[in-house]
Amino acid sequence: MQSGLSDQSTRPACPEPFALVVGRALAGAAPDEVEAAFRRMGLRPERVERADNAGALIDGRLLRLRFGEVALLAGQASAAAIECADPDHPATSRLAASLPPDWNDAGQAWVFFEEPRIADDRTQSTRLREIFKMQVLLIDLLDASHYFWSPARLWSEAEQFRAAVTEMLASGMPPVLHLIAFRLADSGVGAAVRTRGLALFGGQELEGRMPAGWTVAEMVKRLSRLALDIMLHGPVADARRMRGLNPGEWVSLSPGRGRKDGGATVMVEFGSSF
Repeated sequence: MQSGLSDQSTRPACPEPFALVVGRALAGAAPDEVEAAFRRMGLRPERVERADNAGALIDGRLLRLRFGEVALLAGQASAAAIECADPDHPATSRLAASLPPDWNDAGQAWVFFEEPRIADDRTQSTRLREIFKMQVLLIDLLDASHYFWSPARLWSEAEQFRAAVTEMLASGMPPVLHLIAFRLADSGVGAAVRTRGLALFGGQELEGRMPAGWTVAEMVKRLSRLALDIMLHGPVADARRMRGLNPGEWVSLSPGRGRKDGGATVMVEFGSSF
């Protein structure tokens, strides 16, 4: 399902969560033409003179875009953002996405991230749902080919991400495979698969050791369902054991072990009763 699964190679954390969209539609456009294009899409662009969290991500003119109650800061990707998204780095994951060699040529890579905001009564899932709806408009505007989500360090085909968000709006199911990376790792007692990016939604990551004879695809199929449950219903509070995906299969969840990055990990064990 993904290339570059190994979790042996790491790199410093990206700047705060951002999306990077690659599209040729506005490449070479003058700043005023860019603003006009955003305005025609109904995103109400405003120039921002200074933003403390924009320096590491944006080169050139910084814009504030609005969609309903959501505001994103936007601009052409800086060298730091492009380095973070490097698709050839072993720490980066790709969901069946093969980028062209010129993906980061001037004017093709755009960064979008949320402006610091005053706390409100919206849940994070509701807020992110609106952000992803807005990003679909941006994919259309930029005639985008690829989409990068920094919390997971994960590349997707833009059209696939767009379709997944459309499905989310119809079914309520978040596009988990486009927001969470599943990384092959060595648990010390055998191969394991870990999530990356899930903590943004539920404060926890998952780590499951692969039973003998299982494939990475079988692990991703099961861990993605558990990740979806955390995204929809919140973190795992207590150890539990429940029925697994297939008849006779069980899954055990044990929260609370700290990861090296300081976040909580839920250890997952799979087994069968026969």
